[in-house]
Amino acid sequence: MADKNYIISLQGVTKSFGNNTVVDDFNLDITKGEFVTFLGPSGCGKTTTLRMIAGFETPTSGQILLNGEDITRIPPHKRPINTVFQRYALFPHLDVYDNVAFGLKLKKIPYEVTNKKGETVTKYRHYTREEIDEKVMRALKIIDLEDLENRDISTLSGGQQQRVAIARAIVNEPEILLLDEPLGALDLKMRKEMQLELKDMHKKIGITFIYVTHDQEEALTMSDTIVVMKDGVIQQVGNPIDIYNEPVNAFVANFIGESNIYNATMVGKLKVKFLNHVFDCVDDFPLNEKVDVVVRPEDVEMTVIKGKSDDSRLKGKIVTKIFKGIHYEYVLIMGKSEIVTQSTKDYELDSEVYIDVEPANIQIMKRSSTENVYPEAWIDKNNKLIIADGEFDVDITQLLKGSHVDDDLYLIGADGKKYDLDDADVIASIDFTDVQIVDGHDKGNVNGTVVETIYKGDHYAVLVRTAEEEDYILATDDTWNEGDLVSVIVEPSKIRLTLKGDLNKYEVQ
Repeated sequence: MADKNYIISLQGVTKSFGNNTVVDDFNLDITKGEFVTFLGPSGCGKTTTLRMIAGFETPTSGQILLNGEDITRIPPHKRPINTVFQRYALFPHLDVYDNVAFGLKLKKIPYEVTNKKGETVTKYRHYTREEIDEKVMRALKIIDLEDLENRDISTLSGGQQQRVAIARAIVNEPEILLLDEPLGALDLKMRKEMQLELKDMHKKIGITFIYVTHDQEEALTMSDTIVVMKDGVIQQVGNPIDIYNEPVNAFVANFIGESNIYNATMVGKLKVKFLNHVFDCVDDFPLNEKVDVVVRPEDVEMTVIKGKSDDSRLKGKIVTKIFKGIHYEYVLIMGKSEIVTQSTKDYELDSEVYIDVEPANIQIMKRSSTENVYPEAWIDKNNKLIIADGEFDVDITQLLKGSHVDDDLYLIGADGKKYDLDDADVIASIDFTDVQIVDGHDKGNVNGTVVETIYKGDHYAVLVRTAEEEDYILATDDTWNEGDLVSVIVEPSKIRLTLKGDLNKYEVQ
């Protein structure tokens, strides 16, 4: 039995379509009245999870509990749950009032009567016109459209239509409202306005909202709790502040807000080395352990170098400067590495600056034990994956389900939309077992040197480092010696990609 404060509990929920597992061992408790957001890239399983809660999909395994009762196989119409989709599916031939009232007119409610034998019998009746009117007007008041009940749907703005769809969902007084990317059809300005309106609406109604989006700003703006998902698996659950300030891995850090993420090494007690510089930190990891480091752009401090520079300090050169309204965004180059920073100060392009980061602002995370993750990868004009000094063939159609690549190298969606992914930022993941190396240089995707070999009992873990200090870890039965010059090879089908940001910004009009 679930805790009485949990309105929904998902316990070991898994959903597979054939051999494809889209949601894997999903465990989550949602409190009554909470605003919960499922956040993740396209194809991560968030909408499938929402559909299982609604009853449109049945889990392959696991249970879904509503107020402690198992509803896993109860049909949608018997659940006190309503859904608002990205396409609002309003009736164009009905006005606002009749769109909202449509479900009420069909619904039957139980009432009890005493028959001739003195027995209590349950019967069903439709709502009266007065009852429907009261419920509709109350719903329209909540969404601030009570003066537009006679307007045709076609005369409403996108934001107003979205609110009508929400009114139609809440008029039935559900215990839970599911929202599947409901702001996706709105322009940027309207999206921002509706984010605040939805949050205010949630407070007015007081019911549980479960929201699906791939937009990090939406999640941070509206949510009480964010559930970050990747490949059908929960990566982290927490409130927006904790998710932003304390990401548990490189994927979460990259997906929530702007991040500088680096491969790093612990070189001493509370000391970590990245960008070829040793920083003080507050996270304690074993000596020589390979870790991931996250530094938020706003936490990078810059000081213009005047006179003779101090060789002991990290230095960079400002190569890009963009005014963002409330701050400037800078890109600094340090040798072959770069760091993105934000500041309200107006620095000149090409300025030489010192770079400092407070120890508490360096977030250190344990590296994955089974895969190489490259958070600063990108796609070039030929649809090749670029990881530092390495170039790899890759299948970019994994970024959009049902897509293909045309003769001009554009990504074409199932809906016919065209995307140019030249210079698109991605996170690339490669399992240790899928990295191969061969003797000698210029025989693979990138050249490197074996810098570490560790026997793991039944295989060797080999660390290969490239000229630009990018690391590739592989699991192999073969013996390699430190200092061996090798070429790294990865088959295209073995590389997993996650797009950083919204695919829509790459759409070709």
